[in-house]
Amino acid sequence: MSATDPQSAFTFLSQGALIQEFKVAGLNIVQSFPEAKFYQTHNEAYLGETIGRTTNRVKRAKLENLNGRTYELAVNDGDNPNSLHGGARGWGKQDFEGPKPVNRNGKEGVQFRYLSKDGEEAYPGTVECFVWYTAGMEDGKTILEVEYQVELVGDECEESVVGVTNHSYFHVNPGAPTTEGTVVTLGTDNYLELDAHQVPTGNITLFPSIPPAGVSFTLGPTEPAIDDCFVIDTAAPTSCPLDTRNLPMHMLATISHPNTGLHLEIHSTEPAFQFYTGDGLYIPKVETDDGVKIPSRGKRSGIAIEPSRYVNCAGREEWRGMCRLRKGELWGAKSVYRAWKV
Repeated sequence: MSATDPQSAFTFLSQGALIQEFKVAGLNIVQSFPEAKFYQTHNEAYLGETIGRTTNRVKRAKLENLNGRTYELAVNDGDNPNSLHGGARGWGKQDFEGPKPVNRNGKEGVQFRYLSKDGEEAYPGTVECFVWYTAGMEDGKTILEVEYQVELVGDECEESVVGVTNHSYFHVNPGAPTTEGTVVTLGTDNYLELDAHQVPTGNITLFPSIPPAGVSFTLGPTEPAIDDCFVIDTAAPTSCPLDTRNLPMHMLATISHPNTGLHLEIHSTEPAFQFYTGDGLYIPKVETDDGVKIPSRGKRSGIAIEPSRYVNCAGREEWRGMCRLRKGELWGAKSVYRAWKV
């Protein structure tokens, strides 16, 4: 899909409705594989995937007091006893219907649809997910809008939990082995304090090792090392609607690199976002059908910025209003990615 400029183009795949290419000035700013088949066999890093039915971690891989019972989810979070990114085979590993060309809000786009059946990855209720990608150019900037909608369409239960985001790893100095030298500005310095198992304690406090919100910092070879959920809306547990698409956009983060002049700015209606400097990232080497060998990529070779609700809102009852989906309701979210070269 083109953003009307041949140097700005996108490629999406049906598996996980994922983003394979996000080109700006002819450069792909997301980590990717050259062929679709590798996403089925080599993508433990979730490159470009649509994450669901929930995002990030669910504490102890349990949903308690949902439909009056407890649901045991897959434990797949390394050494931590949590469920991660929707389970062992979350939505990013599933085949969506699409891409279907659409015109949405007056822009060229594509639509993906996925029907997640009751009991898939142990989650209750059949839900229908739509993903829309729309592209354009504004003031010389490449624009990608991402919109999600989920509805509980089955009659198996009264409620489920939902969270959807994109798990692209961005690299605005393509070709370099790491993101060292990337200049980062975050829209907040509030974050969810974590326990020993990478699950929020419930406290929101200031992140200790970066400058205040709006002040830029530069990624070094190993520091700062960040894998945390930053909070835009500290009142979200009581104020965040299930469908945030009509809320104002907030700037989550900007990243740029002086070697390339590439800039990326991410805005969203979501109340939080995970920011991950990729210190545990590993992308294995592959060889294409034409014999082209793509070397492996290691830690800090990409930055994940994942708009979302609070981590573990599905597993924490006082936060569950952000993600509890009942019959007749819609869960929704929208994010905008603006990229350019100077």
